[in-house]
Amino acid sequence: MSTLLTLHPPTPNDPRPPFAGLLSEICADVAGARARRRGELFGPPVLPVAALDGAEPSDGPLWVRLGADLDRLSAQGGPALTRVEVDCPLGHLDDAVALAQGDPRPLPAPLAVFVEPDGAGRGWAAESAERIAAAGARPGLDTGLADVDVADFLAVLAHSDAGFVARAGSGEEVVAILAATVAALRGDDIRAAYVRADPAPVAALSAAAAGAVREVLLGIAVADAAAVEAHLLAHGITAGAFRA
Repeated sequence: MSTLLTLHPPTPNDPRPPFAGLLSEICADVAGARARRRGELFGPPVLPVAALDGAEPSDGPLWVRLGADLDRLSAQGGPALTRVEVDCPLGHLDDAVALAQGDPRPLPAPLAVFVEPDGAGRGWAAESAERIAAAGARPGLDTGLADVDVADFLAVLAHSDAGFVARAGSGEEVVAILAATVAALRGDDIRAAYVRADPAPVAALSAAAAGAVREVLLGIAVADAAAVEAHLLAHGITAGAFRA
C-alpha cells in the first residue's frame, strides 16, 4: 500500500493550499528580493547573507545563504529569517554538523546544508543526509547531483522527520524533484521517477498526498522564478488545485 495513503491529510481548517510557498526565488540583493515573483506558489526569497546589510525588517521573512561570514547574522533589528543555508564540501561535514548544533553560536533560523560530494563514491548522499538530519538541520538536495545520489538521498529523507530543501535550475527540474519525492513516499522507483519525471501524476495528487509531500519537501529555491512558475502552471501544478 502506498505510504502516501497512510498519512493524515492537512487539517480541514488550514487556509494554506498544500503547495503554497513551495518555491523561493534566489535573489542577488534586497532590490531583487523586493521585485521578486509573488503568488501562492512562492515563499520567502533567498538572499546572500551579505545582502542583509541593506535589508529592513519589512523585507522579511527571508531565506539566507551563508558564506564565510557567519558574523553578519548577529545583527539585531533586521528582517526575520526562516532558514539559513550553507554549502559544505563532504570533507567538512563535521563543521556543518557543529554549526547545526550551535557551534560556534546558535543560529537565528533552522540550518539547511547542501553537501558537495567532491568525487565521493556511492552512498555519500544517504550517509550525509542522515548525519545532517540527526543534527537537527535540513539536508539540501541540488539537482546537479547524479540521479543515483538523488535516489539515495530521498530514500533516507522520505522516512525522516527532518524534511529537506532543494535547489532547481528549471521547471523540469522542479517537477523531477516533486515526482521523485512522491515515488520515495510511495516506495516506488525513485531514480526512474526522477530521470523520467512525469508532471501528470504530480498534478493529479490528492490534497492529502500533496500535504504529505510538503511535510517532507519544505521548499525549492529557483533562480528563474517566472519560467518555473509558467512551467508548473502549464502542467496543472498549482498551489492548491488538488482533488479531495
